[in-house]
Amino acid sequence: MHSKKRPGSLRFLITAGGTREYIDPVRFISNASSGRTGFALARAALKAGHKVTLVTAPTAQRPPNGARIVKVKTAAEMFEAVKAHFNKCDCLIMAAAVADYTVAKPSRTKFKKTNKSLTIELKPTSDILKWASRHKTRSQVVVGFALEDQAIRERAEKKLKDKNLDMIIANSPAAIGSDKSTVQIKTPHTKWLKLPLASKTIIARQIISLIESI
Repeated sequence: MHSKKRPGSLRFLITAGGTREYIDPVRFISNASSGRTGFALARAALKAGHKVTLVTAPTAQRPPNGARIVKVKTAAEMFEAVKAHFNKCDCLIMAAAVADYTVAKPSRTKFKKTNKSLTIELKPTSDILKWASRHKTRSQVVVGFALEDQAIRERAEKKLKDKNLDMIIANSPAAIGSDKSTVQIKTPHTKWLKLPLASKTIIARQIISLIESI
């Protein structure tokens, strides 16, 4: 790998959990992300002696001791948090399951049930990874995840190139909410590396170790 930074204590900015896109004050669109991967990465980075800012959407995971926790709910809030902390990090890991779409016009009051169908208009959310890759310095590392159910490597590699990432971590929907996972990892300068099925704690340690060598 092409080294961007000498070994030592790094400042990690890690996102975790699934965002909530509100329809009205009490209802929202979300996904099945548990936040386990992001929290495991935060713990692994801390254990390796690094500093961690963890931007997390709502999750049942226990916050890791020693990390700076930034709580958000929506994709827009996560974007603002990443922008606020990005210039102070050496590495951004976007492990969160950020919604691709959000509600165009959320209601300020609770919807009342009727016998009529309800149509909700959605609009695309901002692309946090693309923003980060455009604004990163030569020494910063930006790592993305690609959750794919078909053509995993092909789609993940396209994301790696299109968003100018330093590393892509590909997995399948089976990883959502699971304690264990298997991932495939690629950088612009290496071939695909497949990590065998293991706990997300072990996977996270391996990922942090690989990032340290970039």
